[in-house]
Amino acid sequence: MELAVSQRVLILNRLWQAVNIIGVKRAFGLLLQNNAKVIHSTDDDFQVLKSDEWIAYSMSNPPINDEDYVRTIQYKIRIPRILLLNYYDKLPMKEVKFTRQHLFERDNYTCQYCGGHFTQGELNLDHVIPRDRGGKTSWENIVTSCLYCNTRKGNRFPHEAGLRLKNKPVRPKWRPFISFFLGSEYNESWRHFLKATRS
Repeated sequence: MELAVSQRVLILNRLWQAVNIIGVKRAFGLLLQNNAKVIHSTDDDFQVLKSDEWIAYSMSNPPINDEDYVRTIQYKIRIPRILLLNYYDKLPMKEVKFTRQHLFERDNYTCQYCGGHFTQGELNLDHVIPRDRGGKTSWENIVTSCLYCNTRKGNRFPHEAGLRLKNKPVRPKWRPFISFFLGSEYNESWRHFLKATRS
């Protein structure tokens, strides 16, 4: 049950645009108060189901894994992966907060010098223009780098260390609610909706 409650649910506005990612309890609140419907996806086919239809679907297609359902007194109800809001049609456009985690996500956990893919613990944040040479701590001057490239670059400009940036560091355009969930908690059924959000 604890695993199930820790799952996340993608929220779409009524125009089918991703607007939030929320916990299971809140998702069931929206669904059971008829503020949202479940989008059930199989391949590229989408079904829109009201709460009673979702419960009926859960009964006729019982979930196998404990993390895929919540238990009530009477039922095992599947955890919806995507909800479609009935009334909300806006897109919350907020500035992406400048954080270590968002920098890792912007750079896709890759070293911006050698292009290697690493875990968060194997990456550093590097000032492209060193601070003591006028470099600022900003989206446009910080990149992720592996320990080897970071040590090789040291307190120099990339070209002075024989390094070249793979991508120019820029302020992200994607909305921040998407950021932390594109890793381990990302659900494959979200892919169709998140592609448009990040483009």
